[in-house]
Amino acid sequence: MYSATNKPGFRTAAWRISLWGTLAFAAGALVVFIFLDHYVSNEIQSRSDAWLSGEIDVLSDVAKQTPQDALHDRIVDEVAELATKEVPTEQVTGMDWNEAVFFLQTDSTRQVKLWVGKGSSSPYVSAIISGNMVPGKLADLKLPTYKYPYRVVCFQTEDGSRNYLGLSERNDQRVLLRMRIYLLGICLLIVVLGFLLIFVSTKEMLRRVQLITETASHIGQDDLTSRVPAGKRQDEISQLSATLNRMLDRIQATVQQLHTMTDSLSHDLRSPIMAVRGKMETALLSAPDGEWTEPMADALVHLDRLSDLLTKSLDVVEANANALRLRPETVRLDKMVQSMIDLYEPAFVERGLHLDFLAPAPVLATLDAGLLHRMLANLMDNCLKHLPAGTTVHIALTENDSQFTLSFTDDGPGFPPEVLPHVFEKHAKGINSTGSGLGLAFVEAVVRAHQGSVTASNQPSGGAIIEIIFPRNN
Repeated sequence: MYSATNKPGFRTAAWRISLWGTLAFAAGALVVFIFLDHYVSNEIQSRSDAWLSGEIDVLSDVAKQTPQDALHDRIVDEVAELATKEVPTEQVTGMDWNEAVFFLQTDSTRQVKLWVGKGSSSPYVSAIISGNMVPGKLADLKLPTYKYPYRVVCFQTEDGSRNYLGLSERNDQRVLLRMRIYLLGICLLIVVLGFLLIFVSTKEMLRRVQLITETASHIGQDDLTSRVPAGKRQDEISQLSATLNRMLDRIQATVQQLHTMTDSLSHDLRSPIMAVRGKMETALLSAPDGEWTEPMADALVHLDRLSDLLTKSLDVVEANANALRLRPETVRLDKMVQSMIDLYEPAFVERGLHLDFLAPAPVLATLDAGLLHRMLANLMDNCLKHLPAGTTVHIALTENDSQFTLSFTDDGPGFPPEVLPHVFEKHAKGINSTGSGLGLAFVEAVVRAHQGSVTASNQPSGGAIIEIIFPRNN
């Protein structure tokens, strides 16, 4: 029977669903982050490009109209004004205006005519020449001595001179960095909130499913009256609960009908069998010794076999329908096996068979004692019917924290190869067998009713093994 187990949080369905949902949130947030970063970067660059394109024209006009002896001072004033007024965001700590903006004028031979900026013009000229800047086009200029690149625009005059205006991208990159940090934090917050939202909602939904599972796990062969909670909400889970309850109603009605039919059939068949048996016993006891004594004794044996066959057949049918009625109680499993060995040992000795039993003491188990006695009797009868004289049967009982294991091992011929795959099926028996073929089928039915397992195999060295496992918690 199913029993609920407390799994670690990361192994629950709520965790897995939340993880996949969070990955979807993260993928969506990453797409948004990349899109916004690209958009803002382009907007900042477009702003800088528009400013540079406009201001290069102004500075070129100033350079054209200003006398050569006053050109430097005038350009310095213009650049300073641009840097301090029209680009106020460039006034950051540790950075003056001539580091933020530079103006370079060269003649047609690329010789410097005018330089306004920080330090020497040589690195700038070298970077401009190596960059092969085209007039009218904006480009990034990277200096080896400066961490941040410049955005540079080039304007060519009629006489072949070129004017270069560069704006440091330091502030733009810092703005982008801050924007990316803020945006990344927002994305992470969205992902975390999404995870929490999915986890809480999924856990609440699966809590209701778990409640249905735990209730359903208590519904067994001996208790078909319990029903799963329907819940107050008219949602899919409530519909599932209602469907399961209707199914359980049908199963309960079917099992009750099966029990009624088997009880009625058992009574209707046993009554005439027992009546005939009683009359035959009376006649046998009152009749003088004669030729009828042995036939009547054989008839009584056959009637007993018929009654046993009837009982086993009905039990196997109920077990196959998962309707075998259990009356569990706490029993000493080792003592029960020992009592069956004591009961059958004279018959084993008469057939030339040997019994060997090994078990720890005591072994307490919650089982149906009546069914277990009949199961053990079937196993013992199976040994008596099929094992040749001189065979030793080893019976072992072991236990651990989760299960009990009962094994029957012999050194006989083993199961016939054609029978072994079907040994627990109804009417499965060898060619020379005189049994009904229900003994091991009944054993399997009893074990299955207790939520256990049974296996049969042949040993490589010869002999058969039947191993029965009962779970500790039924």
